[in-house]
Amino acid sequence: MKKSIFLKIVLTVVTAAVIFTGCSKDSSKNEPPAGENTPEEAVKQEDNKKDESSDYGIVINEEDVVFTDSSGEEISIAKNPQRVIVLQNSLLEIWDQAGGQVVGRVEESEDKIIENATSAEVVGSMGAPSLEKILSLEPDLVIISGSYAAQREMAPTLKQNNIQVINLDNDLLEDYYKTVRLFTAITGREDLYENHVNDIQKKVDEIVAKAPADKNYKAVIIFATAKNTTVRDSGSMVGEMLKDLNVANISDSVEAGADTKTFSLEKILQEDPDFIFVQTMGSDLEKITERLKSDALDNPAWASLTAVKEDRYIVLSKDLYLYKPNDRYPEAYEGLAKIIYPEVFTEQQ
Repeated sequence: MKKSIFLKIVLTVVTAAVIFTGCSKDSSKNEPPAGENTPEEAVKQEDNKKDESSDYGIVINEEDVVFTDSSGEEISIAKNPQRVIVLQNSLLEIWDQAGGQVVGRVEESEDKIIENATSAEVVGSMGAPSLEKILSLEPDLVIISGSYAAQREMAPTLKQNNIQVINLDNDLLEDYYKTVRLFTAITGREDLYENHVNDIQKKVDEIVAKAPADKNYKAVIIFATAKNTTVRDSGSMVGEMLKDLNVANISDSVEAGADTKTFSLEKILQEDPDFIFVQTMGSDLEKITERLKSDALDNPAWASLTAVKEDRYIVLSKDLYLYKPNDRYPEAYEGLAKIIYPEVFTEQQ
C-alpha cells in the first residue's frame, strides 16, 4: 500500500516536470534572444527613427534623400552628387552654405556674388538657361527654380538623359528652412543644418515676438521696373515679413478673382496706408524713377497720403528685399521692424 502511494507521488512529480519544461520551451519560441527586440518593438523603433529624420517631409536614408519637390513629384536623390548645376543664384547661395559645390551656374548679379562658385561654367541666365551647355557639362544633378518656365520645360529632357532634377520654390521663409534641410541632407552636412537654421529661426522668432500687435498699421508694397508698376500682397517675401510683424497689407483686401498685383493709385488713396514700401528691379534707375513718377509720384493727390507726409515712403535695398536674404533673414526682419516700430527696435538693440 505504501509502495503504491509512493509510486503515484513520483509519477505525479515527473509528469508535472515534463509539462513545465514543455511549456517553457514553447514560450521561449516567442521570446527573442537576449538583447534583441520583439517585432512590435522593432517596428516602433523604426517609426521613431523615421520621425527623427523627416523634417519638412524629407526622409533621410543612408544612401539617398526622399522628398516631394515643387512639381508635386516624390523623388529620391542620391547623397553627395559630384557634378551639380544650380539655375538660380539664391538657391546656389544656399547650396554653397550647405557645403555643396557646382560645375555650372547661371549669370550672377553684382549684388549677389557667390565666391565659391565664380569658377563654375555659366550656362545662361535664370530666364533662359542653355540646355546644350547644361548637357555638355554632364551633370548628375540639376537644381532648378519652379518660378521660371524655361527651367521647368527643360526638366523632362534632363531626366531622359538620366540627370536627376530638383524643382524648388524659394519664395517664403518656410521655403528657405526646407531648402536648407534638403541641401544639408544631400551633402551630408547635418552639422550645418543644426547650427545654421536653428540660430536663424531663433533670431527671427525673437524679432516677431517683439512686434506690437495693437498698432493696426497698414502698408502697400510697390514693385517697380522700367516697364511697369505693380503691388505685392502677403503671399510675397516682403509681404510675409510685414504680416509677421503685424502690419496689414492693403493688397490683401482686393476682391477674390481680381489681380492682386495690379497697381491702383485710387485704392492707395482710399486706404491711405501708414507705410509705402518700394521694391525696384532693374539696373536703369533713371527709367524706374520715371515710371514711378508717371504712375504715382507726379499725381497731385500723392502728396496727401499719410505715408508721404510722415516720411514713410521707403525704397527697400535689393540685397535684403529683392534677392532672397537666406541666412540674412534676421537682418531683413529687423530692418523692417526698426522702420515700423522705432520705439521698440532701436539702433542699440
